[in-house]
Amino acid sequence: MRILLGALALSLSLASVAQEEAPSQSFEEGEHYEKLAEPVPTSAPDKIEVVEVFAYTCGHCFNFEPLIRAWKKEQKDDVEVVQVPAMWNNAMEVYARGFYTAKALNLLDEVHMPVFTALHQEGKQFRSAEQWADFLASYGADKEKALKTFNSFGVTSQVRQADSKVRGYKITGTPEMVVDGQYRVSSRMTGSHSNMLRVVDYLVEQIRADEL
Repeated sequence: MRILLGALALSLSLASVAQEEAPSQSFEEGEHYEKLAEPVPTSAPDKIEVVEVFAYTCGHCFNFEPLIRAWKKEQKDDVEVVQVPAMWNNAMEVYARGFYTAKALNLLDEVHMPVFTALHQEGKQFRSAEQWADFLASYGADKEKALKTFNSFGVTSQVRQADSKVRGYKITGTPEMVVDGQYRVSSRMTGSHSNMLRVVDYLVEQIRADEL
């Protein structure tokens, strides 16, 4: 019996060592992610910036939001996660303005998911400053302040910067992610939203180890 238990313990120990020494999953440039021909400057040069390009009107982004929210909580202090709204046309600028208005009013964390829910499950629309101001007022914002912020110079500047970045990223759809201003990751290449985050994890680790 003691011989059997000893053999079992040794087997489990060897299995544990083998698991610890097994190489982490590897992903290939051009197959699982793309390297940008021209890197885009990051907003946090002292950290590894991970950008999610999204659109409130995008159903895939709505489904992805709970995943990336949970993923964000797991990141180390050297990772900066940033969300940037895409603007394929003039109509989408209203949603980008709403995003940066909520951010300026310190309401973004509170209203970000509810905006998705209102659009995709409740049939609400956010096509004007008035509609955004009414919605933000329901979360405690002063309506007049929200209206002024929506059309402010500060929000306008952030909208223009976001549009410039998204163009620089060469985004083809949403949601997509950009790591360190250099590597673009999409579910089209990875096969799923969860795999997209796995590839991002891989790139972050490679950058952290200075192996890319």
